[in-house]
Amino acid sequence: MAATLDTPVAPSETRPDARSGARPESAAPHPRRWLGLSAVLAATLLNLLDSTVVNVAAPAIRADLGGSYSALQWMAAGYTLALAVALLTGGRLGDMFGRKPVLLAGAAGFVATSVACAFAWSPESLISARVAQGLCAAVMIPQGFGLIRDLFGARDVGKAFALLGPVIGLATILGPVVAGLLVDADLLGTGWRAIFLINVPVGAYALVVGARVLPAPDRSRGQADRSGGLDVTGMLLGGLGMSMLVYPLVQGRELGWPVWSLALLAGSAPVLAAFALHQLRRARRGRTPLVRLSVFASRSYSSGVLFVVVFFGLITGFSLAVGLFLQLGLGYTPLAASLAMASWAIGAFAGSAFSGMTMNRLGRKILHLGLGMMVAGLAALYAVFETAGTGLGGWHLVAPLLLFGAGMGMIFVPLFDIIVAGIADHEVGSGSAALESVQQLGASLGIAILGTVFFGAIGAPVAGRFDPSAALDAAERVAGLTLALTAVAFLVAFLLPRRARAH
Repeated sequence: MAATLDTPVAPSETRPDARSGARPESAAPHPRRWLGLSAVLAATLLNLLDSTVVNVAAPAIRADLGGSYSALQWMAAGYTLALAVALLTGGRLGDMFGRKPVLLAGAAGFVATSVACAFAWSPESLISARVAQGLCAAVMIPQGFGLIRDLFGARDVGKAFALLGPVIGLATILGPVVAGLLVDADLLGTGWRAIFLINVPVGAYALVVGARVLPAPDRSRGQADRSGGLDVTGMLLGGLGMSMLVYPLVQGRELGWPVWSLALLAGSAPVLAAFALHQLRRARRGRTPLVRLSVFASRSYSSGVLFVVVFFGLITGFSLAVGLFLQLGLGYTPLAASLAMASWAIGAFAGSAFSGMTMNRLGRKILHLGLGMMVAGLAALYAVFETAGTGLGGWHLVAPLLLFGAGMGMIFVPLFDIIVAGIADHEVGSGSAALESVQQLGASLGIAILGTVFFGAIGAPVAGRFDPSAALDAAERVAGLTLALTAVAFLVAFLLPRRARAH
């Protein structure tokens, strides 16, 4: 089960009442604020569900549409890569045109692309629709934080987030199980396509309620900030560099690592350097950049970026590999696989609750505690692989995945607040938004790298079935690499600030 920080980030600037549609902090809460919050939650859940459901449904999709095994990786990585590329631009669109209309436009696009996913006729058409879905999510998601503040005001916004966290946590637990039911039990009679069709009623709710309740931009106050324009060149350069980094990692193994794939990998560095240079020039000219590169002058922030890439890469790639191992290797149904992995999400929910109560007291120590539990869970899982072998049952996974999930959950809540603790106040908005984009890039890299390790070890199927012993070997290799990456994250965490940023 993939897990992401889906709480919307703050806009790229830090002037709270100069954002489009913002209510003054002294303003009274909106009279229908809870109904408005439900619309924002619905939009958030669209992204949360679609970042995980493909992990459950991937084998069923391939059985129906065909395609290569790298296509399975692209069904997940295409979404997260598009989200990484466009998140910063999505936040800027909310600044320029108002959060409400931009969120509604993103939600409408998400519903439309979900229908396109459901009616895909080939792996290529599904991957294209998934990329478009990610772009729409990038427009929709960054608006939520500001809209919640506009609905509740500065004094009561904590009440909204007190509800937001548990709802997202429950969705994380129930989402893959519901996806397994939709695919395995064929509740809607459409097989795997139901995991995308379910977005239609959720998205329709967000659109209808959002249009009626969410606060519109107050144009009389001149709050839409269109100064500096939209950095299309920056988005294209960043997208090209990220794609050049991820694409050969997914396709290289299947194609035998041709020279051009290695050239793409090497070429991603100068393209990303050109992106950084473009951001510097744009800032010098007084135009709004996608990323304020001054935040990288802080060693703790730069270390935090590395931590985010490693951490989210390992949990997302490991999630995909475990789901594929259970279904392709051991013949689990989608529902059985999602239930076997349910303890992971339950642990994440409990770990998040624990860290939320103790993060102010423990600070950075909570990260090391969580990573230590993840190591223990992975070690236990490796022992289970060795002892149970191909006779592995779902109950064997309960304790290891519960430990791993609890440790993972402990890191979610305080991570971004700890990373941005070492940067200036005026950089917090931009720094947080950049971390959100880096998080999605890390997820894409994790899917690419750990997925490639898994498919490289599992070998080719015989008569449409994989050798369970080879699948077990592939799972052990992925678990070993995930353990090594967790150890790297443990060491990098020592470079982060000792305390979370005070709000």
